Amino acid sequence: MNLKEVKHRILSVKSTQKITSAMKLVSSAKLRRTQSAVENLRPYQYKLDGMLNTLLSGGVQGAGNELTAVREPKRVVLVAVSSDTGLCGAFNSNISRLMAAAVNEHRSAGAEVVVYTVGKKMYDAVKRLGIEPCTALMPQAGSPRYNEVASVAYELVEQFRNGNIDKAELVYTRFESMSRLVPVTEPFLPLVPQVASSADESPCDGVIFEPGRIGLLEALLPKTIALHLFTSLLNSAVSEHASRMIAMQLATDNADELISELTLEYNKGRQQAITGEILDIVAGSAHEG
Repeated sequence: MNLKEVKHRILSVKSTQKITSAMKLVSSAKLRRTQSAVENLRPYQYKLDGMLNTLLSGGVQGAGNELTAVREPKRVVLVAVSSDTGLCGAFNSNISRLMAAAVNEHRSAGAEVVVYTVGKKMYDAVKRLGIEPCTALMPQAGSPRYNEVASVAYELVEQFRNGNIDKAELVYTRFESMSRLVPVTEPFLPLVPQVASSADESPCDGVIFEPGRIGLLEALLPKTIALHLFTSLLNSAVSEHASRMIAMQLATDNADELISELTLEYNKGRQQAITGEILDIVAGSAHEG
C-alpha cells in the first residue's frame, strides 16, 4: 500500500469513526429515556401485580378462572421482539435463535404456532422458518406505545377466553444491567398467580372487596396483561439501545486502534521515502565529485 492509499484509508476510517461516535451518543440518549420510562413504570406494575395476586389467591370463579386455566397447548402464540435495524451486536441473532428454539419445541409437541413479530429483524427471521407472521405489533420495536400494545393484548385475552389459542409466550431480551442482557421466554397466558406463603392465612383475610372480587378482577386483569406486554417491549427497547451503544463504543475504539496502526505505517513509509531521497542526493553528489 503506497502513501497515498494509506492516507486515504486514514481519512476514511476517521470519517467512519465520526459516524459510530454519533450513533453511540444517540443510542445513549435513547437508552436513558427508555430506561427512565421502565423505572417509572415499575412501582405501578408491582402494585398492580400485588393486587391481582391477592384477588386470585382465594380461588375465584369467572374471569380469573378463565385466564388461569391451563389447557393442552394445541395452538400457541409467541410474541417475539427484536429491533428494526442492525448494528447492535448479537442482540437480534440471540433472540432470533431463542424464538426458533421455542417454535421447534412447540411444533415437536404437535402444537400449531402463531408468531406475532415486533421489529423487522424478527419478521425476517420468522419468514425464514416458513411461518407467515402476524404484524399487529410490528411498529412497536424501538418506541412502544401503550394504547396500541394494549389493544393487541386485549385481543389475545379474548382469543384465549374463546379457546382460539391455548397458550401465549413472550420472547424478548430482558435488560438487567449494561453487561447483562438476557434473552428470555416468559409465559403470558394463562396467568400464573403467586400462592400465599402461609397455608393457614390467605392474603385476603379481613379484606372487604367493593364492588366484589370478580368485578375487580374483570377490571384489573386486562390492565395487568396489557402492562406485562408493554413492559416486555420496553425492556427489549432498552436492551436494543444498550446493545447498539456498546457495539458503537467498540467500533469507535477499534477505529482508534486502526488509525494508530495506519498512522504508524504512513510515518514509516514517509520516513523511508525521505531516506531514499537523501541517499539519492548523496549518491548523486558523490558521483559528481
